[in-house]
Amino acid sequence: MKLTLKVLLVAAVFLLVYMCYRSIMGPIEFNEEKTARDNAIIERLIDIRKAQIEYKNIHKVHAANFDELGKFLNEEKLPFLRKEGNLTDEQLEKGMTEQEAVKLGLIKRDTVWVLAKDTLFNANYNVADMRYVPGIPDERIQFSMDTATLYSGSGYQIKVFEAGVAFKDYLRGMDAQLRYNLIDKAEKQGKYAGLRVGSLEEINNNAGNWE
Repeated sequence: MKLTLKVLLVAAVFLLVYMCYRSIMGPIEFNEEKTARDNAIIERLIDIRKAQIEYKNIHKVHAANFDELGKFLNEEKLPFLRKEGNLTDEQLEKGMTEQEAVKLGLIKRDTVWVLAKDTLFNANYNVADMRYVPGIPDERIQFSMDTATLYSGSGYQIKVFEAGVAFKDYLRGMDAQLRYNLIDKAEKQGKYAGLRVGSLEEINNNAGNWE
């Protein structure tokens, strides 16, 4: 009887120690994993914003979906200024402009047309992956994306877009209670419960909600 009691007491002590450990380390591990996922997602959202801004510069509206945005990056070309040579300090002191130097053949400035993908990113950039949320083990989740037209205080039409992913989607597989707490806090503060760039509700100059 005494032996059984000792075994139960030892087990209870180990359980208490483990619960204390988890109560301390659980949130730390959660935040570390969340930060790693956040950083990967933010990097991808910045790429989406960069592509959408250039798409709008060309088409006057944002791409309605990732198929349109991908086609733009893979097929359309953008002007790229190729530079050879720079004005010397002596030329600058004499007040020579780049245009004058080009006419004299001292430097070269040529505009070439390059694929949007290569201009904005690089030749090895995987456009097909742009729509997918990175950093989630064994998951294939797509960013949500949409466009809208808002009106400024002076009545001007402003084209806006929004792309993002909710906490409940990209924090899958992580501590359920800590994930719920994060979502609940954001909702109570009237904030988007996730990571998002741009907005369909306000004109925010395509800002990310982490900025």
